[in-house]
Amino acid sequence: MKMQEIREIAKTQGLKPGKLTKVALVRAVQESENNTPCFATDQVKSCGQDQCLWREDCIKMVKQKKN
Repeated sequence: MKMQEIREIAKTQGLKPGKLTKVALVRAVQESENNTPCFATDQVKSCGQDQCLWREDCIKMVKQKKN
């Protein structure tokens, strides 16, 4: 998902995206929704949240961290 899309989602949650990184912004959105701020962590292997809005990017970022 592109940063502009994430910023728009954040704004609908009442968050001010400012200059947050993608990871920080997605985690802030997760927290505002009372979810675990797990984006781009190894929890993606066992979270079981196949319908998560962030899952595709999460998997990519975890793979990039390992390379």
